[in-house]
Amino acid sequence: MKKIVASGKTIEDAVQNGLTELQVSADRVNVTVLEKPSKGLFGLIGARAAKVELVLVPVLVPEQEKVSVSAVAAPKDPLLEAERFITEVARTMGLDIAIRRNDSKDELTLAISGGGDLGMLIGRRGQTLDALQYLVNIVANRYSNSHLRIVLDAEDFRERRRKTLEDLSDRLAGHVVRTRKEVVLEPMSPHERKIIHSQLQNHAKVKTFSKGDEPNRRVVITLK
Repeated sequence: MKKIVASGKTIEDAVQNGLTELQVSADRVNVTVLEKPSKGLFGLIGARAAKVELVLVPVLVPEQEKVSVSAVAAPKDPLLEAERFITEVARTMGLDIAIRRNDSKDELTLAISGGGDLGMLIGRRGQTLDALQYLVNIVANRYSNSHLRIVLDAEDFRERRRKTLEDLSDRLAGHVVRTRKEVVLEPMSPHERKIIHSQLQNHAKVKTFSKGDEPNRRVVITLK
């Protein structure tokens, strides 16, 4: 608790001198008069100045306003923020969901399950899910010190879609071999194009490449 002793010609002067030294207002101190001023003999000899003690009153912070430094400084968990974002989006669509984390060496999958029609979250050929995945990665990486790659899944759509594309690749490769004409697929995301390329990379008679610009980039299957 900080306190000082100040003096002045009058008690008021002494208090003001103390407030100036402490650089506070009068409501921030408790004042005790130590010595009253005295004029002395004939108003000159033995005159004494007023002397006061000022004790600084601590500022009381309301309990609800107290926040620990650790709570303020604690960083937000990027995955929790991503999950919170997904949950809020689903809630606006009237869906009550659960999210499960699946870790692998190369990526992290957030798998959505729950009641209701999750088809609204998936969209036509996964377009809504892809858009939501893009936003989820933005949210998570905003709070991460290192780059995160999150795959968003719902009702095992990614696995079902992978198998569909692999079967499609094999059928179209056979068509190209029979007709000797190349096939240009519909626009696909980079992830889906990669599935096509991987499925046919060791094919004996066809090869694949991509052409066009995003978001209309397509896979082409042609003879070697």
